[in-house]
Parts: sequence; C-alpha cells; structure tokens
Amino acid sequence: MMAALRWCFSCFMSDGSAHIPLKEMPVVQLDTQNMGCDVVVVKSGRRICGTGACLANAPLHQNKSYFEFKVQSTGVWGVGVATRKVDLSRVPLGGDTESLVLRHDGTLSHRSEECNRLPANSLPQEGDVIGITYDHVEMSVYVNGKNTHCSASGIRGTVYPVVYVDDSAILDCQFSDFYHSPPLGFEKIMFEQQIF
Repeated sequence: MMAALRWCFSCFMSDGSAHIPLKEMPVVQLDTQNMGCDVVVVKSGRRICGTGACLANAPLHQNKSYFEFKVQSTGVWGVGVATRKVDLSRVPLGGDTESLVLRHDGTLSHRSEECNRLPANSLPQEGDVIGITYDHVEMSVYVNGKNTHCSASGIRGTVYPVVYVDDSAILDCQFSDFYHSPPLGFEKIMFEQQIF
C-alpha cells in the first residue's frame, strides 16, 4: 500500500521529465509528394495553381466525408476523388477508372463518361464554394452550401480528395473550418488514427 502511495506522490512531485509529450495531429492539406510536375501548391498546402492535379494527404477512410474548394480564378479545373494510381500530370481528370471529378463545365466525369451534370444555373463561378460529399459509394456536389442534386458513383479502392487546374485557374481547398456547414451526417476528413 505504501509503495502505491509513494508511486502516486512521485508522479505529482516529479520534474516532468518522465512525461511523454503529446503527438500533434497531422493537418489535412494538399500533398506536395503527390502532385503533377507543373503544379504549384502554396498557402500551407491550401491553394493550387499551374497545370496538373494534386491529391490531399489523407485518404477518405471514414464513412461520410466532406471537403470544399473555392474558385479564386476561373479557367480549366476539376475537383473530386481519385486513387493514387491516377496520372496527376495529365488533365482533365475523369478520363479513367482512377478519378471521379466535377469539371469546370459542370460535368461529373468518370471513365471518360459524363455521369451527371450540374443544372445550368448552378455552374460555379469565381468566388463560389464547391462542397463535395463522399460516402464510399457516391460523390455529391454542393455549390455555395446548396445541394445541386448532382451525384455520381463508380470509383473503387482507397480514394483521396483531388483537385486539378489549367488555363490560369486557381482553387483554394478547405478540409476544415468550412465556408458552409457539412450536410447532416458528413464531417471533415480524419486521419485513420483519429477515427479509432
């Protein structure tokens, strides 16, 4: 009994050298190790410009993920999900089985097919915020917080958020601190160790 009390008091009386520092959780951002050769990523991994695509640094492991992109400058762009097998130097994405994206013209593309299309009055313009939900089956698109009822499915495997730019487009990524509240049941991307 005395030994247990001595151990307890030693925890309170120690100089702190026995404490283990807390591990800081990683931040979800664009991954400069997984981007096209002519892509420029700035603003702490939140802004993309140049030509090509970039994956985020966290896969979508949880059941219902939400993330956003803000169109800072128009041009050719696309946002959505992709596997690590996608060619990040070849745009536009959506032309293979490795990516499912909303393109700047309002089409949802996968396997070189138009899976769906945004209503003409919902095409994102400069300053607009595009929200993406993904639930391991279906990707859905929101523009300025409003559901466009434009969804598509078909991609298989472990996917990551992806964004591509060309022709002077500049997009900002929001993986937390969103402009608009995520739809009910969806939340920010979490690293795998945060889920468990």
